[in-house]
Amino acid sequence: MGVLIKTTLDGRRVEVIEGVVCLEGKPEAGGLVPLSEHPNRQAIAKAVPGATHVAGRIPLTLEEAQVAQDALTEAHRSFDASPMGIAKRLQSAIHNKARMEGIE
Repeated sequence: MGVLIKTTLDGRRVEVIEGVVCLEGKPEAGGLVPLSEHPNRQAIAKAVPGATHVAGRIPLTLEEAQVAQDALTEAHRSFDASPMGIAKRLQSAIHNKARMEGIE
């Protein structure tokens, strides 16, 4: 169903599912942030020395970030232009906006 990016040290799966980076199937981030642009980059680099990108709370190495970005790009590339597909994308956008505003 999703593209496996990695398994965390405690055994949880990090996957890209339907264009979203998920931790154990729950949405974590819609995209990747380069570590150099993250406001907490020093603490992340100290805690996870090999990290080059972050997806929500998840630090990723360069190889993991490349796999994740490829999966995100492919998910966005496969756009369903049917009325149902468009409705699903609109509903997803509304839910993402609400999540970003702290509404669940």
